Amino acid sequence: MDPINVIERLGRWSAGRGPLYALLATGLRRLIDDGELPAGALLPPDRVLANALAVGRSTVVSAYDLLADEGRIVRRQGSGTRVAGTPRVDTPGTTSEPMFLDLLEPRSDVISLACAAPDRPPPELAESYAAMLPALAATTDDIGYYPSGHPVLRHAVAEYYRGRGVPTDPAQILVTTGGQQALSLLARAYLRPGDRVLVEAPTYPGAMEAFREEAAVLSGLPPGLGGFAAAVRDDRPAMAYVIPTFQNPTGSVLSALARRRLAQAAADEGIPLIDDEVLAALGFPGHETPPPLAAFSDAVITIGSLSKSVWGGLRVGWIRAAAPVITKLARLRAVHDLGGNLPAQLAAAELLPRLDGLLHQQAPERKMRHDHLRAELARRLPDWEVPPVEGGQTLWVRLPHGDGVSFAQAALRHRVSILAGSGLDPTGGSESHLRIHFLHPPETLSTAVDRLAEAWRTYRPPRRPVTAPPVLAM
Repeated sequence: MDPINVIERLGRWSAGRGPLYALLATGLRRLIDDGELPAGALLPPDRVLANALAVGRSTVVSAYDLLADEGRIVRRQGSGTRVAGTPRVDTPGTTSEPMFLDLLEPRSDVISLACAAPDRPPPELAESYAAMLPALAATTDDIGYYPSGHPVLRHAVAEYYRGRGVPTDPAQILVTTGGQQALSLLARAYLRPGDRVLVEAPTYPGAMEAFREEAAVLSGLPPGLGGFAAAVRDDRPAMAYVIPTFQNPTGSVLSALARRRLAQAAADEGIPLIDDEVLAALGFPGHETPPPLAAFSDAVITIGSLSKSVWGGLRVGWIRAAAPVITKLARLRAVHDLGGNLPAQLAAAELLPRLDGLLHQQAPERKMRHDHLRAELARRLPDWEVPPVEGGQTLWVRLPHGDGVSFAQAALRHRVSILAGSGLDPTGGSESHLRIHFLHPPETLSTAVDRLAEAWRTYRPPRRPVTAPPVLAM
């Protein structure tokens, strides 16, 4: 395959649609993620690609720099520009993309510590489906298309926020097919090619991909969001995205005072601020969750979901925002999706009033698994730095040497999948970190740690840190 022949299609795709460097980066990103430009492929030199696309060399350089910051390509003096990652070999244990393997090519012999979501529905979910059946059976004169969500669920979500001290009208709720669709809708509604988005570094990679799909440029701030007000004032981003409660992946929790300052800074500058609350209800026993950012500003846009708190297969989420924003998003969604699964929405409406009680009941088990995994890592891998968290689903591990990407490859050869930190960091940092989850039963976690310890015993870091491939992660 000649990369020039593949990339020349970008000239037609990008014409007249926005800043060329951002559009070129988006087109290349799609070709890389779709596998048309595979790992290890040599890309054309700056001048050659610029001539082929009839653009300035600076456009190509800026696009390459953006993709290099994302970890999708590697640029080295004397060896050119290549797609990041190890060329794929279709034998077990050789891929460097564990999330891709977990979701699309599942292997029964691999323990996944990469994809974090409950792996079985609680009995309360089946009970909620049973409870909604009479209403479903009695439905008449209703084709079931609700781009904004079924009114019963919109009312239930509004009541859920009222119970948390945030007055909410059902007109402020849009039901989505999980939190990921919520992010994609917001990205389409607010972002244009070349727009800047402020995110934490590291952050949830699914959000990064949703924003990059719209050819946005990501700017990273450290967890705790130090410098947020100055970045908003100086960079004039089109949007900011934060996870203030059990931040994914670090597990950190922003204080109430910091939340107030964050919401106020965004409101003062008129910047849409997305509060991702998908993990907010997953505190351990005794933890008091601070209020959502919407408690401090009506302008905050909040995302919620039942997929992380109840079951990964329950694809029900929502957006809470001002009513005009919800109307705009509903019109945008109607073009792509006339409405979500109606039985699932009715079941979610039955379950939502019981959610706090269900999660309170489950909290000791989550805490026990968190403690068990940390204890096993301390016993078998005492040099690893594994800070505790107060809730959520993941641990943010720091390796004493080497890099996360090359060790993730070694771990997969020992039948454990983990996420390398650099794929979750828009600044290209976090090379020495891993994200692992603690949702498995204790015996499975122990087996996983045994395998990680054996992988670590034989691990030899490369001379240069390996660049992270694109991450498809939850």
